Parts: sequence; structure tokens; C-alpha cells
Amino acid sequence: MPRPVLLVIAHGSRDPRHAATVHALTARVRSLRPGLRVETGFLDFNAPSVPRVLERLAAQGAEDVIALPLLLTRAFHAKSDIPTVLHEARVGLPRLRIRQAEVLGPSPLLNAALERRLHEAGVRPEDRSSTGLVLASAGSTDPEAIAVIAEIARELRHTGWCAVRPAFASAASPTGFPRTEEAVRALRAEGVRQVAVAPYVIAPGRLPDRIAAGAAGADVLADVLGPSKELARLLLTRYDEARVPLARPVALSA
Repeated sequence: MPRPVLLVIAHGSRDPRHAATVHALTARVRSLRPGLRVETGFLDFNAPSVPRVLERLAAQGAEDVIALPLLLTRAFHAKSDIPTVLHEARVGLPRLRIRQAEVLGPSPLLNAALERRLHEAGVRPEDRSSTGLVLASAGSTDPEAIAVIAEIARELRHTGWCAVRPAFASAASPTGFPRTEEAVRALRAEGVRQVAVAPYVIAPGRLPDRIAAGAAGADVLADVLGPSKELARLLLTRYDEARVPLARPVALSA
């Protein structure tokens, strides 16, 4: 049986760095698994759109597609936009089997990618105990997404950082998460010796730029996750989980 096509669904942006980063990431995925067909579709701003990619695949005789949202949390796009687009495609292309994979986060591979970017920015392992970390994400009003960001911050706190604060690039959420600059100031006020900002976002764009601006008072600003090897491996993990659902670990009841 031929392997399903992997369709990576990105949000899209007017910022050309966004699409360039997405394409670099999918190229890395191809390099990790030669022979796997990997396509990219965008929800907005960039071409090709998701419907156009699916129409082209159907016209070329593809039978099975795994659509993977390039998203870190299950928020509006994963719960509404993408399912709607895929449902319409299933109706219009009945011979094409389309399965939606899970979003990328949370995952230890994402945490590892975050740590890699901080190391590349100059934070050494021995610096952790004196460094306060701002985990800066794009922001969401979705309770599930908010809870995931809060949990990741708690996990990171247990890896040696003297403090970890979640922050949003967008307006304050119902949880009261501060913006990046507010989280930096709060850590300074607590007397933290060094402050590092880690963008928990995949590609450059308007909100990552807002994170960077908010990090002006920090000592270290890490890069976005980008086409890291950890992120590429995670895409393949989510693809494999969607391809063979029964291979996922099954929780045993007490």
C-alpha cells in the first residue's frame, strides 16, 4: 500500500519569512524520510491554499492524505477552521481519504527545540539557576490552549530555571497572562539576575515580532522554533500516529 501523502497545513502570513520557514521545515521532513510525499497548504495569505492542494492531489490519483495542522495548541484553527476546510474537501473529493492529525503540542520534542534555541542564543546549562525564563506564545482565548501553555511553563520550571513566566504576544487573556514586556519587568522586579525570552512560536511574523519588541528589556532573546530537527521529527511522529492510530500508547486503568 502506498504511504499517505503528508499535507502540512500552515496558517499563512503576509510576512514572507513565514512561508520561507514553513517550506524549510517541510524540506527537512522530506530529508528525514525520503520517499514520503510532503505537501504544504496555507489557510490564508499564501499559496497554495489547502483546497487547491487537495484538488491537485486528487487529480493526480492520490487516495490517502494525512492533514497535519502546523499548530502548537488546539485552539480555534485546529477546532474550527481546519476541520471545516477538510470537511468541504471530503464532500467535493469523495475518492480522497483525508485524515486530520493532532496538533504538534504539547510534546517533549517541542521543549527540546525550545531549549536548543535558548542554547544557541547563549544561555548555558550552568546559567539556568540564575536565569528567569519568559515563555512567550502568540496568545489565545481558548481554555485548552491556555492550560497547555501554563503546563509547559510548570514543566520548564522543574528543569532548573530560577523562574518561568508564561506570556502572550497578543492582548491579555482571560487567565491574566501578561504580555512579554510585562513578564520581563516582573522578573526584573523580583531581582532575577538574567532574563531570557523564548518564543514558543514556529515561524516569524507579526506576533513573533511583537514578542521580540517586548523582549527589549531582557538579556537574551531566543529565535523562533523554525525548521529545527526536533520539530521535523515531531511532524513525522504526528503523521505516524494518524496513519496507524492503534499504535498510540493505551492508558491502562487502575
